[in-house]
Amino acid sequence: MQRISSVQPMRTPKTADFGFSFYAPYEAAVETAFLALCAARMQLEEESTPFAVRSMTFRLKSPASIRDKLTRRGLPQSAEGAAYLHDIAGLRVVLSSVEAVYRFADILRASPSWQFVCARDYIAVPKKSGYRSLHLIIEVPIFLEKEKRPMKVEVQLRTIAMDFWASLEHKLRYKKNIPESEAEYLAKELVECAGISASLDQRMEAIRDRMEAAQEKIS
Repeated sequence: MQRISSVQPMRTPKTADFGFSFYAPYEAAVETAFLALCAARMQLEEESTPFAVRSMTFRLKSPASIRDKLTRRGLPQSAEGAAYLHDIAGLRVVLSSVEAVYRFADILRASPSWQFVCARDYIAVPKKSGYRSLHLIIEVPIFLEKEKRPMKVEVQLRTIAMDFWASLEHKLRYKKNIPESEAEYLAKELVECAGISASLDQRMEAIRDRMEAAQEKIS
């Protein structure tokens, strides 16, 4: 079986409000966290789950997205306001199963490479839209020229089915040229598909467990 893994190149956005000096600490934080995630991946796959991690990607939230979120939260359009946002630096890990998602999360919580801050479990309690994923907020230390600074990074953990669903929902949310009636229909379809996707994850894990049990009986 071929390992599927993708790493997105880091691109630091340029704007007058949020330029290189603003993004530099976040870039350092996401790169530091990514290296620690690679170590967690090795631990997970050495335990008994080969190829459990299907892909690992990272990104920095764009200036437009930062400004939009600051506006929604009533925060000032500044670096000081942005400090209250915990998802400017983010990583996404796509795993083979829900079980692998939670096991990987346990490894991350126990890692000495960072401080675990909090978790939001949208797998156990999905959003109204149907969105499912496990979000962890971690705090990693970065070393600047004159200081050591803790930086928050969001880590999203999800299965392949969850990731496919989320990509469709994201496209629908930001496609402005779709007629309202059509957008409402597609949103309802996505909610229904979210339930089907969750059922598929459960059934596939049950099939895997039954296969492994059958193999153990033979051996």
